[in-house]
Amino acid sequence: MEQHTYYKIYKPYGYLSQFVNRQSKRRNKKLLSTLHNFSEATMAVGRLDEKSEGLLLLTTNGKFSSYITSSKIEKEYHVLVDGIITPDKILELQDGIDISVEGKLYRTKRCKASLLKDTSHIIERFVRDERHGPTSWLSITLTEGKFRQVRKMTAKIGLPTLRLIRVRIGNYTLDDMQPKDMWPITH
Repeated sequence: MEQHTYYKIYKPYGYLSQFVNRQSKRRNKKLLSTLHNFSEATMAVGRLDEKSEGLLLLTTNGKFSSYITSSKIEKEYHVLVDGIITPDKILELQDGIDISVEGKLYRTKRCKASLLKDTSHIIERFVRDERHGPTSWLSITLTEGKFRQVRKMTAKIGLPTLRLIRVRIGNYTLDDMQPKDMWPITH
């Protein structure tokens, strides 16, 4: 029987969630393969875009990957937005937002959203100068993952995303990980 490997990694800002760059135009992108030695069969479970950071699961097991990316598993994000989050903005996010997905109008599923009061777990990284206006942190938990969905949702309610960190996938969390850390997991 084949032995599969399972890891969680803290994908740093500025890296693609892939091991090989298949783009012909932008060949100088930072890839996960530069962070650690991975077997050729290793795949990222889901994606985080280049400007997003946080928890990413890696495996050699395609069935595990399919299960984790299914709508049965929650994904939680901590999001720094441009502006002040109000209770009505939280309700808008929770009820679902109309966004564009592949050029078509898409209504997001209901989700969990709340103001994030304690940000002591978030690793500091300069995003922008305070004189450009107030910012707020919120937590958004989804069971779906459309392309750039969280960014589209916050922009639609007038609070563009400045920083996005995935902190949880199902029962897997970032814990005390630092950017670039990779820890083996048992699934």
